[in-house]
Amino acid sequence: MKDRLTRSLGAPGSVRHSLTLLCAIAATAEVLLAAVDGLVGAATGLALITVVGLAIVRYAGGAGAQDSGFRKQVRLLGSRAPALGEWHRIVRKTLQERDPVHFATTVRPQLQRLFAARLAERHGTDLYRAPERARLLVGVDLWPWLDPAAPPPGPTAPEPVLRALLDRLEALDGPSRTVAVTPPATASTSEEPT
Repeated sequence: MKDRLTRSLGAPGSVRHSLTLLCAIAATAEVLLAAVDGLVGAATGLALITVVGLAIVRYAGGAGAQDSGFRKQVRLLGSRAPALGEWHRIVRKTLQERDPVHFATTVRPQLQRLFAARLAERHGTDLYRAPERARLLVGVDLWPWLDPAAPPPGPTAPEPVLRALLDRLEALDGPSRTVAVTPPATASTSEEPT
C-alpha cells in the first residue's frame, strides 16, 4: 500500500510530491472556508489561493531569468546560462541575408542575453539595471548596438560591428575586472596614469 502511495505521490521531496501536498492543503482550506463562511469565504479563499499560486509559479519560472528582486545580487542569472546551440546558424544567416527583421527579433535579443549573462557572471553587473556600468564594460563604441533602452544605430549590424561585439563578448570572459576611466592629462600632471 505504501509503495503504491509513494509511486502516485512521488518520492518525498520531489516536485510531484510537493505539488500534490500543496494542492491537497489548498483544497482542504477551500472546503473549510466554504463550510465556515459560505460562498463569500469560498470566493475569498479561491482568490487568495490563485494569487499565491501565481506568485509561486512566477518565482519558480523566473529562476533562469534576470534577478527578480528575490535573489541575491551575486546570482543575477540563477543557475541557467543562455544556450549557444544555434548561434553559428544565427550569425551565418545574419551575415548572408542582412534581414532587419531577423536582426531585431533574433540577433540583437540574443546578443543582449549573452552580454547580460557574461556581465552578470563575470562582473556582477546587470545589463538592464546598471546600464552605465554595463556601458563602460562593453565599450562606448559597441554599446548602442546592445542598449536595451534605445533602438540600434542601424537596421542590421555590419560584419565588422558583429565581429567586434563577439570579440568583446569573449574578452569579457576573463576574471572580474573593472574598466578604469583614465582622467584627461592636465598640465600639472608629470606622469601618465597607469
